[in-house]
Amino acid sequence: MNIHNFTPADFKADLEVKWCPGCGDHAVLNAVQKALPEISETLDYAHERYTFISGIGCSSRFPYYMNTYGFHSIHGRATAIATGVKVANPGLSVWQVTGDGDALAIGGNHFIHAVRRNIDLNILLFNNEIYGLTKGQYSPTSKLGKITKTSPFGTVEHPFAPGELVLGARGTFFARAIDVDINLSKDCMVAAAIHDGASVVEILQNCVIFNDKTHSSITDREFRDERTIVLKHGEKMLFGRNKEKGLAMNGLGLKVIEPGKDGCTIDDVLTHDAHTPNAGVHMMLVNMRYPELPVALGVIRQVPDSTYNQNVQRQVDQIRGGARIRTMDDLLNYGETWEVAPAATE
Repeated sequence: MNIHNFTPADFKADLEVKWCPGCGDHAVLNAVQKALPEISETLDYAHERYTFISGIGCSSRFPYYMNTYGFHSIHGRATAIATGVKVANPGLSVWQVTGDGDALAIGGNHFIHAVRRNIDLNILLFNNEIYGLTKGQYSPTSKLGKITKTSPFGTVEHPFAPGELVLGARGTFFARAIDVDINLSKDCMVAAAIHDGASVVEILQNCVIFNDKTHSSITDREFRDERTIVLKHGEKMLFGRNKEKGLAMNGLGLKVIEPGKDGCTIDDVLTHDAHTPNAGVHMMLVNMRYPELPVALGVIRQVPDSTYNQNVQRQVDQIRGGARIRTMDDLLNYGETWEVAPAATE
């Protein structure tokens, strides 16, 4: 194994970062550049192994700011292009950077099928619940009733829940982070890279211009510990400033309990199992909303399964193994053949 000793600076492009001051994208970029050295050390990845693919939107400027291979594609097509890159060169670590509009509106069909096929992509979904680059139209994740440039009286559409969408498409990996917690974002990205298959990391990200503080009810530091829960596989689902609260089953749903009160004990608190194939509890976790329940962060689902890339290679190897045609000569002489003799001359 090679020891690369990369630092975040090795992945920073020599270009001015042109996002609005205070945009959550800055924090996500920082988290990615912190994650790649750790990924390289863990998986023995060389610098040239990374490539970043984006579509259209504020987040899609991302490849310009990374000192890696990259491709800035067109609106909604980042998933399709990232799929082609990965299938053509399975050795690359392919990262798709996309927004809630780019991925879930015009690119929605590509997104769900990449997840369903379990293509080995690392998808970073920046969710600011608005179209920022095009100046403030509502997106597929905008809250019901949200007043925007294209919904002046409030949107009447129910929003997508990205985690629910991923699990509904039989996704094998879903994590959620918030832009203001760079270490949590970094940890989710490292876990996504290690996972073999389609990895989706939703990052709740702030647009200071067109949808400022859309996530502030859970991201502000003063009450973040009380309104979110960071899940870790194999650990009790505890949250609160002093980890005094926990999640327990309540019939077919979840509820908040406090061990030591009302007859509840620590044994009543659920232990997080990110690796169970059964998505039932995972679906409940991704759909938790404040104020009824804390919002789930961290790696929620991480289940091993065969990937599209592996299945394609397995099929190719199987067909090659039983093929009668292995060379051009085999092809030219396959089946009924005739030798055309030259015409007789007198």
